[in-house]
Amino acid sequence: MGMSDDNIRGLVLALSSSVFIGSSFIVKKKGLKKAGSSGIRAGSGGFSYLYEPWWWAGMITMVIGEIANFAAYAYAPAILVTPLGALSIIFSAVLAHFILKEKLHEFGILGCILCVVGSTSIVLHAPKERDIESVKQVWQLATQPGFIVYCCVIVITVLILIFQFVPRYGQTHMVVYIGVCSLMGSLTVMSVKALSIALKLTFSGMNQFIYFQTWLFTIIVIVFCLTQINYLNKALDTFNTAVVSPVYYVMFTTFTILASMIMFKDWDSQNASQIVTELCGFVTILSGTFLLHKTKDMGNDQPTIHRCS
Repeated sequence: MGMSDDNIRGLVLALSSSVFIGSSFIVKKKGLKKAGSSGIRAGSGGFSYLYEPWWWAGMITMVIGEIANFAAYAYAPAILVTPLGALSIIFSAVLAHFILKEKLHEFGILGCILCVVGSTSIVLHAPKERDIESVKQVWQLATQPGFIVYCCVIVITVLILIFQFVPRYGQTHMVVYIGVCSLMGSLTVMSVKALSIALKLTFSGMNQFIYFQTWLFTIIVIVFCLTQINYLNKALDTFNTAVVSPVYYVMFTTFTILASMIMFKDWDSQNASQIVTELCGFVTILSGTFLLHKTKDMGNDQPTIHRCS
């Protein structure tokens, strides 16, 4: 049986999103490098990139990609849309190779492949989401004890990262910046889902903006997105783009799936085979991330000439 018209629309939007988002990493990095040459670098706390047209071009490109991704979830199921996010990693790595002259070591390439395979394995074997018909229904799910505990843990962890680890290890450990983006991103996606439902229902004639929950989700999306952008800029300005992109994708996808499982209780419909497959996916992701971290600086090393002493 062929794909439905809605699934085809979602597929096209998801592919477009990957192209735009993958390109945005490169364009923003180019802007950050130009801004850093004439002012305080973003990685050192500067905001001179706000005056750089290349950075704004990258931001616009990313916004277009995120809008396309947002729209894709309105037409197609997450099991179709989410794995396609891996294409942005490949697209970004190719552009970084030709435009920014950033290269991955052979083991770094293997790490990227493992990350993509692991993430895809988890998403493809994840259970289907329950049908959501109103913002109030999302609010009921979001106020369950389990998800409230998850939100508290995420917020506390993010605050610890920002105030304790960023000043000490932000310039040397990429996972600090990416951790802030990814952890907050898992909550952002849950709010984006609620907002997309509200917009879809509103356009169909059932106004959802009369409920305070819709505005609360909107505020969460705006505040969290701005924070994510700030720390993603720091990561891009400090570390290799070809490594930042896949690690961000892996961590973001992992925490998003975890948040979705807690909020929607996806595990209730899973059998042992699915759970084992997802665990294998997590192990594959961890292996890929380890390789990426260990080889992030090897791609640009010059061959060493060994001499006898």
